[in-house]
Amino acid sequence: MIGGLRFVARLLVIAWTIWRFGLDDLALSGLRARRFRLLRRVTRLGRQWQQPRGVRLRLALEHLGPIWVKFGQVLSTRRDLLPPDMADELAHLQDRVPPIDPQLARSLVERAFGRPVGELFGSFDEHPVASASIAQVHFATLKDGREVAVKVLRPGMLDFIDDDLSLMRFVAGWIERLSSDGRRLKPREVVAEFDMYLHDELDLVREAANAAQLRRNMADLDLVLVPEMHWDLCSAEVLVMERMKGVPISQMERLVAAGIDIKKLARDGVTIFFTQVFRDGFFHADMHPGNIQVSIDPATFGRYVALDFGIIGTLTETDKDYLAQNFIAFFRRDYKRVAELHIASGWVPPETRVDALESAVRAVCEPHFDRPLKDISLGQVLMRLFQTSRRFNVEIQPQLVLLQKTLLNIEGLGRQLDPDLDLWATAKPFLERWMQQQVGWPALRDKLSREAPRYAHLVPEIPRLLHDALKAQARGSDPELRALVRELRSTNRMLALVLWAVVGFAAGVAATLVAGRWFGEYF
Repeated sequence: MIGGLRFVARLLVIAWTIWRFGLDDLALSGLRARRFRLLRRVTRLGRQWQQPRGVRLRLALEHLGPIWVKFGQVLSTRRDLLPPDMADELAHLQDRVPPIDPQLARSLVERAFGRPVGELFGSFDEHPVASASIAQVHFATLKDGREVAVKVLRPGMLDFIDDDLSLMRFVAGWIERLSSDGRRLKPREVVAEFDMYLHDELDLVREAANAAQLRRNMADLDLVLVPEMHWDLCSAEVLVMERMKGVPISQMERLVAAGIDIKKLARDGVTIFFTQVFRDGFFHADMHPGNIQVSIDPATFGRYVALDFGIIGTLTETDKDYLAQNFIAFFRRDYKRVAELHIASGWVPPETRVDALESAVRAVCEPHFDRPLKDISLGQVLMRLFQTSRRFNVEIQPQLVLLQKTLLNIEGLGRQLDPDLDLWATAKPFLERWMQQQVGWPALRDKLSREAPRYAHLVPEIPRLLHDALKAQARGSDPELRALVRELRSTNRMLALVLWAVVGFAAGVAATLVAGRWFGEYF
């Protein structure tokens, strides 16, 4: 009963927020049916808004709370769902929220490990250094003097998130029923993806595992630092990790004063991104400036420092191969290949004309080549591609939402560090090398070495399996096998008859010709 009342109360708050900021008018404006145009005129009576629609949407999400703010951040990457002005405004959403009470934070740490804070740490700063919608971070030192960061999950988040997610599913289903693009754009699947990301963030052990995997993957690159996890002090609610020291990447003046090569830093960022995506298929998917620092320590000078590993993107081998081929085709301006890849992947209907899709993609991409990053907006390119995809009924792939989000983050980071960075020229050699590693004898050797443990225990069984198969065939114990043998024998007899008939016919013709020539010569 209490849960139902809470659900209704939350629904009323959301309904009032929608009415207050005119979000109902935004939704009705996209529906072209006559009844919806009439409804919009009625609901607009006596209401007017001074702010642009994008600002109203952003303010509404901020008013609804941190979960809706985070959803708006994810939605800002889906430029197939929103016009550019609204997507750009949502990209400005920040999930900075007031910290929880210091004593409550201390008690949460003690409850997670069953010991007083004084026994766990040499010192513990009760005032957080960062506070976000899901968790907040405190600095501390261990008993042996090592400096650490303690991430504490906000209490009661699971129930709050589940309530709002159920409402998001309802809204997504409503959009699919009313919008002609609903089925293609899959809003319910977007909410499902958001659901998965949020619940992953609520398990700090999972975040620690993500960080450990990323640390191993990046160990040989020498371009990025990932904090070490203290596994004996990790739980679902509290996470203790190595304290990282660096300059926030947004503080450009400090970086320049420290002697950091900004242009190299920009190129390194592109290399890190494409390495994580195409080599590892495991990438940091929350790369906004608040989660990135730069080390100025002499031992690690100029390296990136990655923080917050709650959102990690993964790609299958099929996804990586498809994306790499698309990127390379784009870089080579082979738009026909891009069209063929879309059709072969099933992203567009099989009856789509290759030349028509090729022409549309060329019109979107060609104006943006040979221009510095400061003159290119990946957001605009993606938006035009999505508009083209609507024309050709392209199905948006929900598993690539995080990749779109991260790519836009890379664009923003590149603009900040080096506006003249040519993203295409920087990425093209990397992707070409990666593709070369996927084909030929080296790739075959690597795949065989990876599969060797799997087949090692199967190879000795091959003689026994062959023996069993031959014995089963000799006994004729398999009814389907016996039926197949009968069919083969019948077919063989028929083929033999046809063959003998052809041979006999040919022999008869030859005998007739020989006999005719002999009799002609004799008489």
